[in-house]
Amino acid sequence: MAHRRWTVIVVPHSASSSKSVSVSTTVLKLVVGVATVVTASALAAAVSVLSHGVDVTRNHQLERENAVLARELDRLGGRVGSLSDTLALISRRDQEIRLVAGLEPLDPDVRRAGIGGPAGLWPEREELLSDVGANGRRAFGVHADLDALIRRANLIATSFKQAGDSLQSQVQRLAAMPSIMPTSGFLSSRFSSIRYHPILHENRAHEGVDITAPYGTEVISPAGGRVVKVGWENGYGLAISVDHGYGIETRYAHLSRTAVAVGQVLRRGDRLGWVGNTGLSIGPHLHYEVLVNGRPTDPLRYVMPHAIAD
Repeated sequence: MAHRRWTVIVVPHSASSSKSVSVSTTVLKLVVGVATVVTASALAAAVSVLSHGVDVTRNHQLERENAVLARELDRLGGRVGSLSDTLALISRRDQEIRLVAGLEPLDPDVRRAGIGGPAGLWPEREELLSDVGANGRRAFGVHADLDALIRRANLIATSFKQAGDSLQSQVQRLAAMPSIMPTSGFLSSRFSSIRYHPILHENRAHEGVDITAPYGTEVISPAGGRVVKVGWENGYGLAISVDHGYGIETRYAHLSRTAVAVGQVLRRGDRLGWVGNTGLSIGPHLHYEVLVNGRPTDPLRYVMPHAIAD
């Protein structure tokens, strides 16, 4: 069988004549194969060079990003430290306020741990930590520190609210305490379980104090409250009763005139009336009583010492 041959004609762009080359099929295949191998090798080399260049560029970019991340983590860590110091200062002040508010101090372990239990970032945390670099582990650490600070801040906020509520209650309670004398004058008769009555001429309890003062001396409310009774009472003459809340009620007897009405809301120092000599009385004075849950109590127990004039 005759071997096939191929003729390759080369036509130049110039006016010169074309040239032809006659080659066998075997030679043509060999030339094509060599050309293919050379082309493939050149492409592979080019791809390798480009890939290496891309990897180098990417590595440089990652190094720059890691450097930026490290600096940001340093700054964030410093701010977390400052926040921790601030919370420690606030926590100490909170302890002082709790003492003033009459609350028990928080347990130190509870104060350190805060609210919300241990800092579990997420279940796969340990597995993730094994797969990240130094910056990744630092980021996890900062996250844990922030989580702990948030719990401490929540605890302090709750404690402050408790102290605030307690102080508010105490302020309201103090406003209801009859802590000043209701009129000027001198203390002529004290609270006693037994006293000789100057008019009835018998021994009986004296369930308040008597303050001798000139007729018409102003009588004021020693605490905030609400007027519950105004009028004539047997033995007391013209009298006023004021409910101060918290089970505390005060009574003012032997008045000459009154200046309030039932239901009127009072503040400490508001005028109630004027000293008189009504009822079982032998001279101008104010009979003043304090009842706690309905039981007579010595009014001087509630009066500030400098307000008592003997």
